[in-house]
Amino acid sequence: MLLITRKSGEGVRIAESALVAGKVVPAAPARRRGPSATFRELALATAHAWQPVESEPLGEWTLRAAFHELPPEGRPGGAVAGRRVGFTRRANSALPLGDPGMPTADALSRVRAWYEARKLPPYVQAATGAEGTQELLCAALDRHGWRREVSAEVRIAALAPIGDLDADVSAVRLSRTVDEAWLRRYQRSGEPSPAVRSVLSSGPSVWFASVAGTGGVRSEVTGEVSDGVPGGVPAAIGRCVVDGRWAGFMAVEVDPEQRRRGLATAVMTALARKALDEGASAAWLQVESDNDGARALYDGMGFAPHHHYHHYRWAEA
Repeated sequence: MLLITRKSGEGVRIAESALVAGKVVPAAPARRRGPSATFRELALATAHAWQPVESEPLGEWTLRAAFHELPPEGRPGGAVAGRRVGFTRRANSALPLGDPGMPTADALSRVRAWYEARKLPPYVQAATGAEGTQELLCAALDRHGWRREVSAEVRIAALAPIGDLDADVSAVRLSRTVDEAWLRRYQRSGEPSPAVRSVLSSGPSVWFASVAGTGGVRSEVTGEVSDGVPGGVPAAIGRCVVDGRWAGFMAVEVDPEQRRRGLATAVMTALARKALDEGASAAWLQVESDNDGARALYDGMGFAPHHHYHHYRWAEA
């Protein structure tokens, strides 16, 4: 059997006897609005904006971890170690950006051992779909027993048009630090641990945005209008990391009861203006391939796909 890797990273197996002719097809030339960027430049910018608590080089690969331990069920504070939970795959995966200094199979064995020593599932992050991405590595991962769990798009855009959007930013509060209210809206963290706070606060120049939700919300059940959000949870949040010419947007979330009011646009516009003040000119973000609502929003802001990235997990973990 032969494994054919599509530009999206999907692997397709065909019988060798069915192949008449074949060749490696290079990535298509980029056709996009906005800035030009190499894969490596963007991969480094995204890594700078989401830094692990612990890392170790493996040649030109980086092993990354950010985790906390859950107390054993029914034994809070007990002597037996609890289950370890990694905060996001991005902060708990190997990032390969070149030669690991050894054959790929040996490097993958080292990756497995590093994560297993930390009682974490082994992951590798690899990219496809642009010049210089890692189609051959993705094929090798599949061949060596790793399985792709999730894929996302990396999108880029010119920053100035986002800052020029006609959005009401008067209710957007910007801060250098992440507070308890912001974390209550953030859906990925659960109970915030030191690892969560460390990753969110990492980056060259980090900004957090929140909207308190003072515009009033009409109940679909009673018809009454209430001000604010119960429990001090913001109506919308966002995070931006400025790194040279790049501004990376992450964690843009809106209360489901307050969507379609322009809050996500307001958050991103306010963050974009702050990034422009710091000298940035280009924007990037990551969006999961099946998140149609977010993709439509970002289409309207001028974001276009640059490449896909995928997280592969060791199948026996």
